[in-house]
Formats: sequence, structure tokens, C-alpha cells
Amino acid sequence: MNKINIISFLLVGIVTFSSCKSDNTQDADERQKFVISDSLLRTLQIDSVIECPLVNAMTFTGQVSFNDEKVARIYPMVSGNISDVSVQVGDHVNAGQKLGVIRSSEMAGYGNDLVNSKTNLLIAQKNMDAAEDMYKSGLMSQKDFITAQQMYTQAQSQLTRSKEVLQINGGNTEGEFVVKAPISGFVVEKLVNNNMAIRPDNTNDLFTISNLNDVWVFANVYESNISQVHLGDAVDVTTLSYPGRIFQGKVDKILNVLDPTNKVMKLRVILPNPDYALKPGMFASVTVINKTNSEALCIPASALVFERSQYFVLLYKSQTDVSITPVQIISTNGDKTYISGGVQVGDKIIGSDAVLIYTALNS
Repeated sequence: MNKINIISFLLVGIVTFSSCKSDNTQDADERQKFVISDSLLRTLQIDSVIECPLVNAMTFTGQVSFNDEKVARIYPMVSGNISDVSVQVGDHVNAGQKLGVIRSSEMAGYGNDLVNSKTNLLIAQKNMDAAEDMYKSGLMSQKDFITAQQMYTQAQSQLTRSKEVLQINGGNTEGEFVVKAPISGFVVEKLVNNNMAIRPDNTNDLFTISNLNDVWVFANVYESNISQVHLGDAVDVTTLSYPGRIFQGKVDKILNVLDPTNKVMKLRVILPNPDYALKPGMFASVTVINKTNSEALCIPASALVFERSQYFVLLYKSQTDVSITPVQIISTNGDKTYISGGVQVGDKIIGSDAVLIYTALNS
């Protein structure tokens, strides 16, 4: 039943009149009697006034950011020209996936060093074997034999170093450094294009990859609210992109330094983001929920009617006994409102279509 039909139903079906007794016997002041019909009652939500812990809700502006603990920034390890750049900003990559190839004379040099080290080790091995035979035959002094052993040991060490250097720089022996993703995630920054010359002393990273399974939200807390925000406080976050969706998290960190310009302090919220709905850079509304040690009467926010600078609720006792009662608002948190005065714990109130019933009662 739509709202127009409900109004019509109210005006036609739920208001009855006391019957006329006889001519000139009805009291002129006899008033209309308000009655909620059975069919209308089935569409209404009847709630009870309850007592619950008082919650202070403070809303701040904020912005979604990367979780810096799950971000990998990839810098060039060697000089050269990059090619085969195969990803764009926004692409998802897996750990170990190729992002590009740097063709580098440095890598070619590392490959040559490895080849030379292997050759030197073979020569040192042959020299040591020959020296051992000559030493055992008495044709070489012990000093010369020890020198041959040392040369072999040095050649082994040099080969190990050559392998390590090459491995650190990608392990490619053909003069190429393959740039790979160190973690799985999304490419959130790309500062290279094909055929671009790069150097390892460049302060810019090539790619930035972020795991967006969870994100950070930084909010601006005004100086007057600092004492009311605590680590571990529950937080509701909403965004313009998803106005009907609430992302829930907790205050993870408070940056105890005021911005000298606008006098705000930053707090950080960590939010799970399994469907990647939250994107770094999104603006957010951050509501910090701070529970107090006191309790108050609470009702659904939908039960309130506001008129002439006053809030009202509709007390429900029966289908023929509905009355308007003024209340005072303490605070509102989401769909729950904390009130004082006018009602008591256990009172029944109309929690839906309250404005329609209120209008009918005053008609």
C-alpha cells in the first residue's frame, strides 16, 4: 500500500464518529474518536522504548588511502632502456609476474663476469691438481702448493660472488633485467613507458603495487574532539560512491600531531576491502562511535516527528488509544535516537509512518 493510499485510508477508514443519539441530543463538543483499523495496524511497526548505553557519534571528513604496509614500490636496479612494459594503472598482477624488461650493459657485464669466473675456477682447479701431484712427487715446495690451493679458493669465492650479483639483479645472463611484481595486488602507479632510459640513481619508482584487501582511511579530527577519540573506537565509514553502504572498522592509530595550518589531528582506520570497492583517493565520511558509561532511553529514529521546533513520538496503547508526546533529543547514532522525557522504558510507540498518524491525529 503506497503512502497516498495510506493517507486516504487514515482519513476515510480509521476515524469513526460516535453515533448520533437523536435530534438535538448530541453534545456539540463531542469529538471525533481516532481508531487504527486492523488492516492499517498490520502495516505499522510498533516498537518499545528501551534503555541502552549512551553512544556519542562524531562525524569527520576523511580519505581512503593505501595500506602502506602492503605496498611495494619498484625501483630500477640497473641502467638501461626499458621495453615490454605490459601493465597499466589499475591492472591486477600476481607475485612474480613480468612488468617490463630493462636491456642493460650492466647486466651483460654481470653475465660476462660469471663466464670468466667459471673459466678461472676451471684453470685454478687444474693448476691445483697439477701442484698436488708435483708436491707429492717432491717436485714442488709446500709453499707453492699452498699458493695453488689459495688460488683455487679465491676462484671459488669469485664464482660465488658473480652468481650472487647476477641473482640479485635478476639472474639473466643475456643482458636483460626482468622487472617482476614482488607482491600480488593492483598497479596504482606507473611512471615508465617503453623505450624510456632509466638509471638506478633516479629517485622515482617504476611501478607501485598495492594489495587492496584492506585499506586505510585517514580522518581529520578537530581540536575540540580530540579528547573524545580513542584507539579501538568503532567506526562507520560511508562514501559518495556507495551512499547506502556502511564500511565498519576501528580506530587503528591516532597521529598525535596537530596540523599547524588547519589545527586538525589525523586518525587512521583500517578497513577490510575484500571486493575492492574502496579505492585510494576516495573521499569518505568517518563516524567515530564512542560508548559512554551512562545509559539513556532509545528509540528508532523513524519514530520521531518534528514540528514547531519540537520533537514528538506517538504512544501506542491500543488501536483506540494513541497519543502525541513531546520528547527531548540527546543524540542520534545511525537509526537509533537517544531521548529523555515523555516516555518510560517499556512504552509502546509507533515506529513507522509516524508523520502520517501524527497528521491524522491533528486533523
